[in-house]
Amino acid sequence: MRLAYCLILLLVGARLANAQKTVTYFITADRVFDGENMHTGWAVIVENDKIQAVGPATQLKAPAGAIKVYSPNSTIMPGLIEGHSHIFLYPYNITDWDTQVLKEADAYRTARATVHLETSLLAGFTTLRDLGTEGAGYGDVALKRAVNEGVIPGPRLLVAGRAIVATGSYGPKGYDTDSKIMLGAQEADGNDLARVVREQMGNGADIIKVYADYHWGPDKESLPTFSLDELKLARETANSGGRPLVAHASTKEGMRRAILAGAETIEHGDEVDDEIAGLMKSHNVTLMATLAASESVGQYKGWKKGTSPAPEGISKKKKGFKTALAEGVNIGMGGDVGVFAHGENVLEMELMAEYGMPAIDILRAATSVNARAFHIENICGLIKPGLKADLIIVSGNPAQQISDCRKVKWVMKDGVVYKDELH
Repeated sequence: MRLAYCLILLLVGARLANAQKTVTYFITADRVFDGENMHTGWAVIVENDKIQAVGPATQLKAPAGAIKVYSPNSTIMPGLIEGHSHIFLYPYNITDWDTQVLKEADAYRTARATVHLETSLLAGFTTLRDLGTEGAGYGDVALKRAVNEGVIPGPRLLVAGRAIVATGSYGPKGYDTDSKIMLGAQEADGNDLARVVREQMGNGADIIKVYADYHWGPDKESLPTFSLDELKLARETANSGGRPLVAHASTKEGMRRAILAGAETIEHGDEVDDEIAGLMKSHNVTLMATLAASESVGQYKGWKKGTSPAPEGISKKKKGFKTALAEGVNIGMGGDVGVFAHGENVLEMELMAEYGMPAIDILRAATSVNARAFHIENICGLIKPGLKADLIIVSGNPAQQISDCRKVKWVMKDGVVYKDELH
């Protein structure tokens, strides 16, 4: 009996020792982009799930027993942060939005979303801000739990749950009014906004997203939805629960109301002009321009980029982005992925470059700028001691050619390697 007891103690001790074993990495490449600046000849040391050190390789010593990772002609970067995603959607040229929302079962949509998460992670995006399930309830909250518990692989998630729209403004539309049609977001108005915001927070939303405008005018033109006072109430309620308010806003008036109400990010921002840019700067609001979604939808509708003139909406979008850039607005990286294919997130970065943004600033937008805008700069977005070991290695130098961000060879999230094509 005593021998059996001793054997059990030895086995338990061995398992505990193995569970507590320190895993370290010594990672080098030609370049390290730390989230702010590009460096040559640097190295990164990771211990378990945290970055332990970063700096010139000549000044850092590889810990005993460290796993050494080296990739020539490559760049080490923080894991990229997608600022505007919809993990329950997929491209509308495959299946239109109404059909996805109204006819596809939540179980089917969740199965697809699970694949979207893994695809995003392997593409180098270790964090996603998901801004609405579009009819799938709080499925994003459940998927966030599954990722956090290691049930499925995926990026770190910040989720908005159902999102909030003004009554009568959102879709699906055009059905017999005798029918009860499920909407792609939750309706609320007036003082009821406080209740709905609290309900969403209680159901696990990290972010409160409102639609400050929508294409619901008499001729389907985009017009504001909520009043300034309604938006202020939503923001006050969200902030009291420790959540930020973010706003879908493409029109000048929708953006103006959202900014004055205290929204922290503007999603889309099609009609940015000098006045709105000034407001965004003075209120420290970050723009997520979603260029890739706009161009993708234009092409789904028949626009042949490069051979036919750009649609009016695309021209307006480009003008607004260039104004924001020229006026020094804080610009993050958010493509509205889901409207276009998951894993193709870098398309937004390529379009930011095409529209005139320097590559190094785009890299910052997809890392440190997004991290600060989302209040996670003490978790990720930089290669800095004490932060989570979210790291990727890409071939080439994306500060010279942003499309090199597509050439992901190695992905680590929370100190765990999910992709290794270095050998």
